[in-house]
Amino acid sequence: MFTGIITGLGRIIAIDALGADPGHGKRLTLEAPAGYLDDVQLGDSIALNGACMTVTGFDAATCRFTIDISAESLQKTSGLDAPGLVNLEKALRACDRLGGHLVSGHVDGIGHVTHFAPVGESWELRVEAPTNLARYLVYKGSITINGVSLTVNRVTATPTGCEFSINLIPHTLEHTTLGQLATGHRVNLEIDQIARYVDSLMKWGPPVG
Repeated sequence: MFTGIITGLGRIIAIDALGADPGHGKRLTLEAPAGYLDDVQLGDSIALNGACMTVTGFDAATCRFTIDISAESLQKTSGLDAPGLVNLEKALRACDRLGGHLVSGHVDGIGHVTHFAPVGESWELRVEAPTNLARYLVYKGSITINGVSLTVNRVTATPTGCEFSINLIPHTLEHTTLGQLATGHRVNLEIDQIARYVDSLMKWGPPVG
């Protein structure tokens, strides 16, 4: 589990195929901030742009670590198939503050940036979400974009789903990759866990017996 509070910016510096067939995944090598890997062990979970991945190798001295990502995960996420900056978050510990909201690290779908512009000292980000996720987005509800826990300010229905609006403060832009977004960019979305369970309960109805 995660909180959606980014703890560092990493950089994908190498991508190596795990096999010759297109069905094989990739091994990513990443650079982390100085000291970031000091408490990391093999098998630990680190979210990359909101996608939970397992550390398969690391060298704390050089601040580098590797993860193996399947072809399916590459197909269903954004920002993990090319060198560049990624948001990092280590898995939540029982003693940690829950500064954002409960995040599983499982990407539910891909959104598309429709608007990104300054408003006063902040920036307004609008993202179009696919139809299957639209029902989970509500005013003042939580959404995770590229691993960042954010609050929905407005939701508008569209022919292909919905467009929702987020306010980004300068601190968020400075400490995450969201400041690099532009109209047309693809982003990883994860819906709120509570909304997911409420939806499941509504589908099954009251318990029998």
